[in-house]
Formats: sequence, C-alpha cells, structure tokens
Amino acid sequence: MEKIVEQTLLFDFYGELLTEHQKIIYEDVVFGDLSFTEAAEARSISRQGVHDMIKRCNKILAEYEDKLHLVEKFQVIKGKVEDIRMSADDPERIKQISDEILEEL
Repeated sequence: MEKIVEQTLLFDFYGELLTEHQKIIYEDVVFGDLSFTEAAEARSISRQGVHDMIKRCNKILAEYEDKLHLVEKFQVIKGKVEDIRMSADDPERIKQISDEILEEL
C-alpha cells in the first residue's frame, strides 16, 4: 500500500486515539504537506521534535492496527463489496460474498 494512503487510513481509524497535540502535528505534516521545519515554526517546537512526533505517531498507529486489524478488515470487506458490484448478474455469487462478509464481522 502506498505510504500516504496507509497513513491516511491508519489516521482515519485510529487518529482519535492520539493526543490533541499529536493529531495537530500529524495533520500539519501528513495532510497539510508542511515540512518538519514549517510545522515546527507554526507550532513553536523544534524541527527534531516534529520529526520525533511523526515517527512516534506512525509507530502508535501501526501498533493499533497490529492489535485491532480494523484497516485490514475494512480493505477485505471493501474488496468483497466491489466483487458484489461486479457480480450483479449472479445472485448465487452475491449470496456467497455476502455470507463471507457476515463471517468477517
């Protein structure tokens, strides 16, 4: 998975579990596309502090995913929904995929 897509999904699922300060810095750098230096100046912290914060946030978000697998489950179910859309003419296939989704949940 492309890194920015992965970061976005992890933040979407687990971002609320970060502190407010972590969320702000993370959003500035990852979504606002600010450099570490720009984010540091905007938040009155050091460039190294921003770097460490982003690294720590990435680690925290990845650890949540390792434990909860919500992004993984989301992607599996999303793929199955796409399969259903492609199988619109095959009711048996739709039932089979639906059953698989229900098992996932």
